[in-house]
Amino acid sequence: MLRILSSKDAPRLLKRRTARLDEAEAVVRPILEDVRRRGDAALLEYARRFDGFEGRSVLVSQARLEEAVRQLTPAFRRALRVSEKNVAAFARMQLPRPQRITPAPGLRLSQIVRPLDAAAAYIPSGRYPLPSTAVMTVVPARVAGVGQILVCTPRPAPEILGAARLLGATHVFQMGGAHAIAAFAYGTKTVPRADRIVGPGNIYVAAAKKLLAGEVGIDFLAGPSEILLIAADGDPRAIAADMLAQAEHDSDASAILLTPSRKLAEAVAAEVRRQLETLPTAATAREALRRNSAALVVSSLDEAVELSNRFAPEHLSIPSAGLLAKVRHAGSVFVGPWSPEAAGDYASGPNHVLPTSGAARLRGGLSAADFVKVISVQELSHKALQQLAPAITALARAEGLEAHARSIEVRLEKKGGGGC
Repeated sequence: MLRILSSKDAPRLLKRRTARLDEAEAVVRPILEDVRRRGDAALLEYARRFDGFEGRSVLVSQARLEEAVRQLTPAFRRALRVSEKNVAAFARMQLPRPQRITPAPGLRLSQIVRPLDAAAAYIPSGRYPLPSTAVMTVVPARVAGVGQILVCTPRPAPEILGAARLLGATHVFQMGGAHAIAAFAYGTKTVPRADRIVGPGNIYVAAAKKLLAGEVGIDFLAGPSEILLIAADGDPRAIAADMLAQAEHDSDASAILLTPSRKLAEAVAAEVRRQLETLPTAATAREALRRNSAALVVSSLDEAVELSNRFAPEHLSIPSAGLLAKVRHAGSVFVGPWSPEAAGDYASGPNHVLPTSGAARLRGGLSAADFVKVISVQELSHKALQQLAPAITALARAEGLEAHARSIEVRLEKKGGGGC
């Protein structure tokens, strides 16, 4: 089931298939325009057609949210609080801080940090309902101080509705797909307009976010989930379990092991076969393993890390912190045998909304910093402006912007070269 390949197969194995966003864009473009023009009327039509919605308003009532909270088991509520606590702690660490410097006499520079007015979180509920994504999107927005935290999900399970209510969402909507993204981007009578939309979704959600980026802020375009594991030794059962945990997400998911030990690769492949026999999600996992996954035998751990950097995986598992210095590109890193990727999915603290499809070359995962603006502030004294004037006017005139230069000189002439 799990192929064992050599390093010469790395280029083929690590080359991702291009997401067919262009085809999805053609499907969603008229939906986005329709919601923009007709607002709630169009939104309700698409919610009924695609989401099976039967109500009169996509806004979930507070009574329904409270009922969902009452349906939550004590074990689920305890788990939610553990996850919330750690995610909030990590989110607070990520927030940029107001700061002030004085690089020259009279030149006072600072930054102020302000939250977004409204942020929207898309919570998938297709094959699996994902209340954990509510934690990962709502909690950082709350920590950042966002005024309106909007949540949508197309088929809301009680765990999603109850989690959204307990975590601090201000509005919850029963809607999904491209029409939900359009509603958040443009705003309707029922759905407030968001400044940023975050959270994973299918290819139509990704296409809608791509088309509306600029109209509204987005996190990134999410592709199929992926994990890359590096190991020279270790417990084959744990490595196989980590690979299956990724493969069960979706038939397009990928799980790749890079190891200098063929013996370990063979042991892991045997464990994958054994564990699949009792895995309820085996059908999906088998397809992901067959299409997109393998154990790759490499010459050394150094080669493994270099291949990983070329792949820029969403999730990266490494055997020890000694390799961290060589890691350049990864969405989130899991260090050592006691740090399974599933811990990050649910409760350890770092966000599980992560860049896929190589986007980890450009940025890390969703952060509390995605929900704030850092605004620069500058205050110059007369003396500070005098000191900077030659540089400012020379650069302005080099660019042909005479009014820029004169805006400096008129102030200094008015002061007569003296003053405070």
